[in-house]
Amino acid sequence: MTAPAELRTVVTVPARYRGPETAANGGWIAAVVAGALGEAAKEAPVEVTLHAPTPLDTELTLVHHGNAVTLCQDGAGLVEAIPVAEPLIEPGFVPFNEAAKAEEGFAGLDGHPFPECFVCGMREPGDGLRIFPGPVPGTAGLHAAGWRVPMSVTDDDGVVPVPVVWAALDCVSGWASMREGERALLGRLTAQVYRRVYPGGAYSVVGAPLPGAAGRDGRKLTAHSAIYEMDGTLVAVAKAVWILPRTAQDSQ
Repeated sequence: MTAPAELRTVVTVPARYRGPETAANGGWIAAVVAGALGEAAKEAPVEVTLHAPTPLDTELTLVHHGNAVTLCQDGAGLVEAIPVAEPLIEPGFVPFNEAAKAEEGFAGLDGHPFPECFVCGMREPGDGLRIFPGPVPGTAGLHAAGWRVPMSVTDDDGVVPVPVVWAALDCVSGWASMREGERALLGRLTAQVYRRVYPGGAYSVVGAPLPGAAGRDGRKLTAHSAIYEMDGTLVAVAKAVWILPRTAQDSQ
């Protein structure tokens, strides 16, 4: 019996959706690859593993194989998505005013490792999302920001695309996990979106590291994040694994 041919789709990441200066924002590209799963991406969480940075303004190939999708460059896998049955745990609601107040403590205001990031970078209003999560006083590691959704991130139908929602879930978990002076990259993001995000709306974006060794194991940092409506209704939730770069001490 002849095996079915793999379905291939060409994808290009516009430079607007960068995280590091020369690569795609991890949450954004994770959602693009997850979305290629079709209905499966709407019915259950999708786990997306980022094997290598995704270049900008470059023709890449989405390859469908079985129940998974892989984003490739010249045959090398960059990002892989697969549906999972893993229950995702939300970090906990922070009211919008408190979340917005927490932005005053955003660590990126004083030496941002990725100042061009579409989500948390110091981009012009309307160009980036400008989600600046800071620690929430009196909580066990919660970080939060008030997200005022710019009208400029909608598609041609006036809808905020799912990749923008996944992107918003991305960075808050990293900032909640990293210690002063650390710089981590997203290694895996598992997410599910339950409700639409509306342009011009106000949402709380919240993240927190998993407690104890579950949240920090060597170079691996694990955290969860969520987006909430003003009344606390859950919009989307995610679990992220961040990887710290190797140091000279690691190789000894």
